[in-house]
Amino acid sequence: MTGAKTALVVRGGWEGHQPIEATELFIPFLKDNGYGVRVEGSPKIYADAEYMTTVDLIVQCVTMSTIEKDEFQGLRTAVENGTGLAGWHGGIADSYRNTSDYLHLIGGQFACHPGKHPDERAGGPADNYVPYTVNLLPAAADHPITTGLEDFHLVTEQYWVLTDSYVDVLAATTQKARPWDPWHREVASPAIWTRQWGGGRIFVCTPGHSLEILRDSNVRTIIERGLLWASR
Repeated sequence: MTGAKTALVVRGGWEGHQPIEATELFIPFLKDNGYGVRVEGSPKIYADAEYMTTVDLIVQCVTMSTIEKDEFQGLRTAVENGTGLAGWHGGIADSYRNTSDYLHLIGGQFACHPGKHPDERAGGPADNYVPYTVNLLPAAADHPITTGLEDFHLVTEQYWVLTDSYVDVLAATTQKARPWDPWHREVASPAIWTRQWGGGRIFVCTPGHSLEILRDSNVRTIIERGLLWASR
C-alpha cells in the first residue's frame, strides 16, 4: 500500500552491521505511520533527481562503502530541499569515508570504539563491547525525540565521534580514561544529535551496532521518534 508520504531506505556497505535485518526492524513502523517504502541496496538512487524530489524521508544504513560525486550531490540537494535524513550507528555516522562533504552534511564521524582491557580480548566483536551510559542533556527534556526518557545504560560499542559545533546534541556519552588508554582525561561524544541543513532535518543515533541494541526499548523509541521528526 502506498502511503501519504514516501520513505527511501538505502542499505548496504559492511555486512557486520546487518543492514538488511536492521532496517527490516523499522520498515513496518514506517508503513504503520503511513509511509510508502522503497528499498535500495546502494546510494545510486540518490543521483535520480526527479525521484528524490518525491522522498520525504531517507533512512540510511550504509557503513563505510563509497559514494559517487553525482550520488552525493543528489543526497545533499534532496536534504537542502526538505527531505529528512536519519540513521543509526555506522549506517549514517561512518558512511562514505572517501567523501569529506558527506561528513560536513552529517556533522559527526565515527573515530573509534575503545574496547575492553587487552587481556580480556578474545579476537571477536565482543572485544569492543563495554558498559556505558547514554546521558540525556537538558535539551532532551522537551524535544519530541527524547521527551520523557531518562539516562540509560548499554553494553555495546561506545562511539568516540569527531564532530562540530553545528550539531544539536540531545544525548552524550563519556569515554573513560582507563589505565591502559593513551589519552589522559575523559572524552565526551554526542550519542544522539540533530542538524538542520537547508530545508531538511538530519537525525543521528550512535547506538545501534547489533539487532539486540536496536531492540533495546530506549534505543528503538529514540530511533522511531527520530525517523518521524526528521521527515519532511
